[in-house]
Amino acid sequence: AQKKMKKLILLFSLFLTPAFSYKEYQKTKQNFSSNNTSHKRLKRDWIWNRMHIREEMDSPLPHHVGKLTSSVGNKNATYIIEGESANTIFKVQGSDGDIYAFERLDREKKAEYELTAYIIDRRNNQSLEPPSKFIIKVSDINDNAPVFVQRVFNGSVPEMSRLGTSVTKVTAEDADDPTIAGHATVTYQIIKGNEYFIVDDSGVISTARADLDREKQSTYEIIVKAKDALGLTGESSTATVIITLTDINDNFPVFKHPSFHFKVPENVSVGGEVGRVKVEDIDEPQHRHTKYSFVRGDYRDTFEIVANPFTNEGIIRPKKPLDFEKVAEYRFDIEATDHTVNLLYYKPGGSKSISTITIEVTDVDEPPVFNKRPYEFKVRENDPEIKILGSVHAYDPDAAKRKIRFGRRRASPNGDYIRVSDSGIIQLPKPLDREFSSSYNITVAAQEVLEDGRLSDRESHAHVHVIVIDENDNAPELVSPEEPRVCENAAPGKVIIRISATDKDEISPRGFFRYSLTTEDSNFSLVENYDNTANITVKYGQFNRELAKIHYLPVIISDNGDPELSSTNTLVISVCKCNEKGDFTFCEERAKQVGVSIQALVAIFICIFTIIVIALLILLRKRHKKDLSGLGRNVAEIHEQLVTYDEEGGGEMDTTSYDVSVLNSVRKNGIKPEVVHSTYAQVQKPPGNTTSGAGEMEMMIEVKKDEADNDRDLLPYDTLHIYGYEGAESIAESLSSLESGSSDSDIDYDFLNDWGPRFKMLAELYGSEPNEDFVY
Repeated sequence: AQKKMKKLILLFSLFLTPAFSYKEYQKTKQNFSSNNTSHKRLKRDWIWNRMHIREEMDSPLPHHVGKLTSSVGNKNATYIIEGESANTIFKVQGSDGDIYAFERLDREKKAEYELTAYIIDRRNNQSLEPPSKFIIKVSDINDNAPVFVQRVFNGSVPEMSRLGTSVTKVTAEDADDPTIAGHATVTYQIIKGNEYFIVDDSGVISTARADLDREKQSTYEIIVKAKDALGLTGESSTATVIITLTDINDNFPVFKHPSFHFKVPENVSVGGEVGRVKVEDIDEPQHRHTKYSFVRGDYRDTFEIVANPFTNEGIIRPKKPLDFEKVAEYRFDIEATDHTVNLLYYKPGGSKSISTITIEVTDVDEPPVFNKRPYEFKVRENDPEIKILGSVHAYDPDAAKRKIRFGRRRASPNGDYIRVSDSGIIQLPKPLDREFSSSYNITVAAQEVLEDGRLSDRESHAHVHVIVIDENDNAPELVSPEEPRVCENAAPGKVIIRISATDKDEISPRGFFRYSLTTEDSNFSLVENYDNTANITVKYGQFNRELAKIHYLPVIISDNGDPELSSTNTLVISVCKCNEKGDFTFCEERAKQVGVSIQALVAIFICIFTIIVIALLILLRKRHKKDLSGLGRNVAEIHEQLVTYDEEGGGEMDTTSYDVSVLNSVRKNGIKPEVVHSTYAQVQKPPGNTTSGAGEMEMMIEVKKDEADNDRDLLPYDTLHIYGYEGAESIAESLSSLESGSSDSDIDYDFLNDWGPRFKMLAELYGSEPNEDFVY
């Protein structure tokens, strides 16, 4: 009971004393700092440095850590601590300096604590010694098991690797103090998959055998245990390691089938696909390098086998055209192998795989086949006797052997220069001109003639090239030089101009052009340079501008062709005034010749002709509109027309010689004719019978006759109308005004003879004695 009481008193004192002392210390701390210079004291020293306490102590709390001691012999001295966890985890007994821990410590959470110790006089709270720092260090007891840094590790190693090849490394950490021997030592052990891999004490995993085959098993999942062998509890942790075997090229390709059969039409294109053979290579795609080759068979020149780099298939392609009529079936053996296989890991079973290939060629309707391509012909230009250049030939490759018909498809240059007959004969409709085109190209098509006479829609083409051989049919021409000029005081030998020539024909290989003057009686001379040019020089010198300011010099240019051709060209040389340095100071400007090409003249004539045609069309259209406008005029504006007959006609039944549409339109519209008052004297007609059925028709006719008779502004001729419609029960006789002159009218029309020649015809019509010979 006394022991328990002492412990309670001790605990109570430990709780109260530091708090009371610390409060008193805070009051006196400033006093110490302010009065430390006024007190004289003996030298005193702390006699402690570092304290240790074991972690996870299982004894009852509080745990004694250590004791603060000082050389101060003052009985009133009291100890106070400050710092991390002071007066919470750690507390000091003020009277004797014992420090106690009131919690169990874990070194893995915090390994040491730094505190500051003070010693004061409890009576006046004066500091007896300067503060001193000290460390409480927590000692390790190796109470933690190792833990892997991650739950799953990954590694890889090539298949068939040698024994002991490193794969990957695992790492586990122990939280205990590594400075204490054995506390943080980790050991590793494979508890699953140890027949394939091993692990050392550093965590490096290696292969345990040399026959790891990816094609049998590509991944392995092993479990590794990390253990602290010297730990108190012997606890451990585990981690999973996934190991992948990477591929190496250690397997040969094998055909999936012992034989392959293909059907292909005979018109398959060269380089086209006939079929594909498939092999199986259990290596990964990057290690599949199959090579195909022929083993037996005589068709290496007919087919080739190319490996597809993506699918590893063998693509069979023809190297030349197939012909069903010649070979209907091909049979040969091929092999597949891989030269990049690593022979160190060679597996029994053979390095080659062989398969039989059968290719059946099917018949198709093929287009005609030309005997050769291309065709080339040569012909001399401008030869009228050559009508046929040659012929092209084609045949039907099928068993039907149909006839072939030829035709021209394209031509360059365009035009009817070369023709192709149905039988393939190349014809010239007219001679060719090399200067127009030195060569001609045409495309000839060949088509089979079917049994019903129609042409097959399948055709083949051949190129025909015609070369035109040059004939020397063009004389050389002078290249237009700059206007030649010469000083009037030029010295003999002075070069006036260098001339050159051109020839539309091919240049003769025998030499250059030859130049000469037509006469030597001039003050000019010609000197050849033997490079297709010549110099015109001054012969005597001293030209007289008063006699001639312009000289015309004819120059003959000859080629060396067969036959030789020449042309005469005239140089116009101006004589100019010059200064002492020979510079031209004054020259007469000669009239420039303006030439118009034939094409320009043709274009001008076409434009003029077009303008004339347009003008005529406009005039005709206006005249036509003027004729039609009479239909829309009122009755007063309708002029009569003169119709001439050589016979009396059929009277009222004669309705085929005139157009009564104008009168009918007036009658139907009910238009009443207006009486136009002329400025001239009007001749009154005797009133006729107006009771007939014609009615308004008679009135209109009489008005129009009066207008024709009395209007002097009109032309001096009448218009004769023969009307087939006179109305019902018409009692009128002939309405023709031609009989007016012999009618019973008492009007005398002889005054028309006095009106001049313009009214001669009218006077003859209405006169009392008309000319019997007059025929209108």
